[in-house]
Amino acid sequence: MKKFLFILMLCFFSCYTSERNCKDYKTGNFYSEVTIDGKVYKSTFSRNDHLQVEIYDGKKDSSQVRWINDCEVIYKTINPKNMAERKDIHLKILTTTDSSYIYEYSYVGDTKKQKGIAFKIKD
Repeated sequence: MKKFLFILMLCFFSCYTSERNCKDYKTGNFYSEVTIDGKVYKSTFSRNDHLQVEIYDGKKDSSQVRWINDCEVIYKTINPKNMAERKDIHLKILTTTDSSYIYEYSYVGDTKKQKGIAFKIKD
């Protein structure tokens, strides 16, 4: 009986996946927040199939967008100004709601990941 309960619980927890409707967030206008070392960084961005334009701290930055699958994307900065901006960024959507998504991101090849949340702005 204990084995049966253990297997049932194992199946329940391992079979559970968060719902992700990533296609809903491939394009549009968004507001994002990321907390790094206790400080909240906010930005707005607009994304279509091939381009994302972000405004952070009054500065505009553009990146090429390449979707790996419906929930993962690679960003390549257009006209990078320094070595850090030359590194591509990998972003993965972890969960979605009807108006937002939680994501993690890192430089391509880096193991240190940051998490953030983005809200879709209604047009």
